[in-house]
Amino acid sequence: MATIVESGTPRAWAVDEALGRLLDAERGRQRDCLNLLAGENVMAPAVHQLLGSAFAEKYAEGYPGRRHHTGCGPADAVEELAARRAEALFGAVHANVQPYSGSVALLAAAAALLKPGDSVLAMSVAHGGHLTSGSAANFSGRWFDVAGYGVRRADGRIDLDQVRDLARAHRPKVLLAGAIAYPRAIDWAAFREIADEVGAFLVADAAQTLGLSAAGLIASPVPHADVVVGVSHKLLGGPRGGFLLCTRELAERIDRAVFPFVQGGPMVNQLAAKAYIFGQADRPAFGDYAAQCVANAQVLAEGLAAEGFRPLTGGTDTHLVTVDAEATGLTGRELELRAEEAGLLLGRCAVPFAPTPPSEAAGLRMGTAWTTSQGLREPELEHVARLIGRIARGDRGAAGEIRELAQSTKPQCGESASF
Repeated sequence: MATIVESGTPRAWAVDEALGRLLDAERGRQRDCLNLLAGENVMAPAVHQLLGSAFAEKYAEGYPGRRHHTGCGPADAVEELAARRAEALFGAVHANVQPYSGSVALLAAAAALLKPGDSVLAMSVAHGGHLTSGSAANFSGRWFDVAGYGVRRADGRIDLDQVRDLARAHRPKVLLAGAIAYPRAIDWAAFREIADEVGAFLVADAAQTLGLSAAGLIASPVPHADVVVGVSHKLLGGPRGGFLLCTRELAERIDRAVFPFVQGGPMVNQLAAKAYIFGQADRPAFGDYAAQCVANAQVLAEGLAAEGFRPLTGGTDTHLVTVDAEATGLTGRELELRAEEAGLLLGRCAVPFAPTPPSEAAGLRMGTAWTTSQGLREPELEHVARLIGRIARGDRGAAGEIRELAQSTKPQCGESASF
C-alpha cells in the first residue's frame, strides 16, 4: 500500500536508474541547445512546484460547488481563482480553465456549437492553419464539412475577400479564425463582420498570440469572438494546458462541452499552475517580456532575410517567424534536422502555394519565447540568424557557437522566469 511521501523521501529518479538517466539527458539537452520552437517556453519554478504539489493527487470531476467527489474545497477555490484571473487578464465574461490542452479546448468549442456534418470555414492547413482547422487526420476534418481560406499570393496576408466569398458560398455555422504559422496580427473585427453577415459563430484560435493581446501589443479577439481558445504555455510560460473564453450566452454550453462531453476530471495541479501564471501575466513585467519577444522576432526575421531566407508576409507582428527556405536548396524538414544536429531547435512549416509535400515542408517556423526567457536580446538573435544561415550552408562549425551561446544564457532549464 502506498504511503504519503514525507519530506526527505528519495525522489523517483534517485532510486530508478533508468529514469534518472533520461532526466539527466533532458536537462543536458535543454542546457546545450538553443530553442526556437514556437510552442515551447521556460517554466517558472513555481509552475514546476505546483504541478508536483498535493493538488496533483486530487480528483475533482465536475465544477466548483457541483463536484462528483467530496473533499474538493481547496480544489474549488483553485479553479475559481484561475477562472477569475483569466477573465480579468483577457477582459472576458466567462472562462473555462479545465481543458487539458489547446486541441481539447477546440474540440470542446466544436462540441458546444456544432453537430457532425455541419459546415465550418477555417484557415487552410496548407496556408498556416492548425490540424484542428480541418486536417483529414483530425476530428475537425473527419466530423465536419470544412472549407479552407488562405493568404494572398502577392503578400502572404490573409485574403479577407476570399474569406467573405467562401462564407457566402458555404454559409458555415462556425467561422474559425486563427493559425499556427501566421506571424501577423489578425483583424478580428473583420472576421466578426463576415461572421455576422452569414450568421456564423466566430471562434478565435488565439493559442499562439493571446499572450501578446494580454500585454496590449496586438488586438484582442475577446471583444469580437463568441469563443476564444487559448493555452497557458507558449508565451505565457505556464503549464501545458488549454482554456476557453466566451460570451455569457454561451457559458453553459461551453462548460457542458468541456465536462462531461470531452473530458473527465480536471487536473487540479494544472489549474493551480494556470492560476499562478494568469496572475503573473497581469503584471507590468510580463508586458516588457512580451514586447521583447516581438522585438527579438523582428530582428530574427530581418537577419534571416539577409541570409537568403524569404520571410513569409514580409516580416512579423508577433513572436513568430516563418520563412521560405527554397533559396537554400533544402526542405524545411532537412533544415530542422540539420539544425537539431547542431543544437538549434526550430520547426518546419508549409509555405503557401509551394509544391513541397507537408511532411517535408518548404519553410521554417520559429518563436522567440524560450530564448527571450533565457535572456537573449536583439544582438544575440542577429547572431542566431547568421548561425541558421551557416547551418543551411553546411558549416559544421556553428554547433560549437550554438552550445556556447546556450550555456551562457540565464535562466536555464526552468530555474527562473523572465517575468
